[in-house]
Amino acid sequence: MSDVSPPDLLARLGNALAGQYRIERVLGQGGMGTVFLAQDIALDRPVAIKVISPEVGTSAEIRQRFEQEARTVARLRHPHIVAVYAAGQTDGLLYFVMEFVPGESLRDRLTREGKIPLGDATGILRDLSLALDYAHAAGVVHRDVKPENVLLDRESGRAMLTDFGVARAIEGDTRLTGAGFVLGSPRYMSPEQASGESLDGRSDLYSLGLIGYEMLSGEPAVEGPTAASILVKHLTERPT
Repeated sequence: MSDVSPPDLLARLGNALAGQYRIERVLGQGGMGTVFLAQDIALDRPVAIKVISPEVGTSAEIRQRFEQEARTVARLRHPHIVAVYAAGQTDGLLYFVMEFVPGESLRDRLTREGKIPLGDATGILRDLSLALDYAHAAGVVHRDVKPENVLLDRESGRAMLTDFGVARAIEGDTRLTGAGFVLGSPRYMSPEQASGESLDGRSDLYSLGLIGYEMLSGEPAVEGPTAASILVKHLTERPT
């Protein structure tokens, strides 16, 4: 992770985007970046702004790939995919401006409840399946389907996928992977992704199956003390 703390990042982003967005607070933080709640000043609406971890965006190649992926993802319009309104670079930071989804992540709910009731789990899997079917038909593979990237809309009851394009944007940077920066989450990674093979939509469906397993059983399908040991289990073992 970066040495830049969320409060410092908030101030830096606020200064860089002053006049366009009013940055309010941190919504969440993960391996690839920090998400802030902000107000779109011109349109007077809440938005979520994800800032990619500063150490990720240091390479010109990464920045170019980020812009390419942002353009692709911004074209996705589906009820179960969090919309991307804008993306850019400012003060050395890469950021997405996204639809704000009131509610919580599936990870938050799993942490609180453990198992998810069958009816709710079925509905979540249906919503995510529809989102992935649409994205795959458009030629987009998510590459990082996990509970942290599933938002549960409190107002509509929908499950929505977020963070399309982030893993793809930084894929292939040996400086990052060589330093132990893991692309995707090992717990939900397909064997093909763990092996470094080229991917299609089936990789996302494997990850979705692992989410379903965890929602219904209350435990991850694959677990281990280190990322490397988890990846080995994906390649060599069948879940209980």
